[in-house]
Amino acid sequence: MLRRLALSASVSLLALAAAPAATAQADPLLPLPRLIAAPDRLHVTVTGADGGLDGDYTLNCNPAGGTHPNAEGACDKLAAMELERGVSPFEDTRKERAQQRAGKAPMCTMQYGGPAKAHIKGVWHSKRVDVTYDRGNGCSISRWNEMVPVIPAIGRS
Repeated sequence: MLRRLALSASVSLLALAAAPAATAQADPLLPLPRLIAAPDRLHVTVTGADGGLDGDYTLNCNPAGGTHPNAEGACDKLAAMELERGVSPFEDTRKERAQQRAGKAPMCTMQYGGPAKAHIKGVWHSKRVDVTYDRGNGCSISRWNEMVPVIPAIGRS
């Protein structure tokens, strides 16, 4: 539901932004096919998670599908994260980038969440994605948990 709402809002805003260019053409709907995003395709690999959570999945969004066990939920999560953060769910937020530029490393608890790793590679909104998640400290665990159900929930951390 959120994914559809976000997509509708995005297409509407893009159509309004393109309106001056469209009025110069005979058919004002001509630019719309270029505004509709191509399907998103991600490859998710999870290792070291145990408990049957390891796997190699494809996740397609717009429309949701692939071999991912919860494709609809994963696509909705990514769309909601993007809407909330204002950037791709795979990019750092403006606040995180500013902290990195200032040389301020986040304070992370010395907590080990296990050997699980997740690698997500593919295309999201026509941009290449190649990102890895682990559970090596408190910040990494939070980053992992933020991506559930795209990657599996592991215990209580």
